[in-house]
Amino acid sequence: MSLKCGIVGLPNVGKSTIFNVMTKSQSASVGNFPFCTIDPNVGIVNVPDQRIDALAQLDKPAKIIYATIKFVDIAGLIKGASTGEGLGNKFLSHIHEVDAIIHVIRCFENEKILHSYNRIDPIGDKNIIDTELQIKDLELVDKKIEKVNKLIKSGKKDLDKVLDDCFSLKKILEQGTNIRNVELSDEQLAIVKELQLLTAKDVVYVANVDEQTLKAGGNKFVDELKKIAEKENTKVIMLAANIESDLVELSDEDKELFLAEYNIKESGLSQLARAAFEKLGLITFFTSGTDETRAWTITKGTKAPQAAGVIHSDFERGFIKADVIKFEDYINLGGPLKCKEQGKLNVEGKDYIMNDGDIVTFKFNV
Repeated sequence: MSLKCGIVGLPNVGKSTIFNVMTKSQSASVGNFPFCTIDPNVGIVNVPDQRIDALAQLDKPAKIIYATIKFVDIAGLIKGASTGEGLGNKFLSHIHEVDAIIHVIRCFENEKILHSYNRIDPIGDKNIIDTELQIKDLELVDKKIEKVNKLIKSGKKDLDKVLDDCFSLKKILEQGTNIRNVELSDEQLAIVKELQLLTAKDVVYVANVDEQTLKAGGNKFVDELKKIAEKENTKVIMLAANIESDLVELSDEDKELFLAEYNIKESGLSQLARAAFEKLGLITFFTSGTDETRAWTITKGTKAPQAAGVIHSDFERGFIKADVIKFEDYINLGGPLKCKEQGKLNVEGKDYIMNDGDIVTFKFNV
């Protein structure tokens, strides 16, 4: 399942550093000047999951495969991008191609690191990005309105409701509101999907902080951002890009000691990968044995035959049944044989809706 998260923000806020650490690469240029990134960089990132680690410890497989997400490092945006400033429409077109947005915002003070507007104002920075995306969405909605009006004038019927829905979306955007923060009708959602409106995409905020702020557990800038995120029903992941860069070079044992020094249990990038996974509406099921322990990615609400099809199309085409064990039972009882003996293995049919953490063996015949 090839779903993508776009890493966006103003120029020089740490996007490319974060991307490089997440993908363990140096494919994204990093520099203390605006527009260091021009063309988007793409990388695939493992989604940390303690469940797959526990399964692997029990089954001792020859191979472990984690769920993954594709991340795209997109060029920095400035005020006026919607009218062509900076990289303008090129930047915005890259956002159209992603499924969710990781919005990196600078939440620390450092005179040695340039800021596009020579001030530290996380909410102001957020609003610049929001406004540019809203302006671009307005342009798309206006074009849709123009198209529908032409069809009505040409004699096309039953389009009055479509026109009303377009004007409703336009009003939302003109009020400076992101589409994702408003409850919409099914008809309005269909228009949003057709136009691929930028402000409809789910977002996770990343507060890029310095070492002192990380140790302190936050600062006034992070607190301001968290208040806004709470209203938008989303998350703020606080991390220090330079610290994450150091962490990636350490062994697991040294990493634990390093994190303990900052009073945190998990790296910010691990939290971010999981938050992005959740924002995309994804869940994981597992297959596990001595050959391989693997996490498979599906969307919430997927039924068993379609989940089987993620492994191989023949599994879906010839689906017979699914032997399903809950993760907790599998671990607590020590594997599939004990689960079967104690009645914890359930045989499910075509209508079974997969749950996050299911451990499955599919039976099929083609």
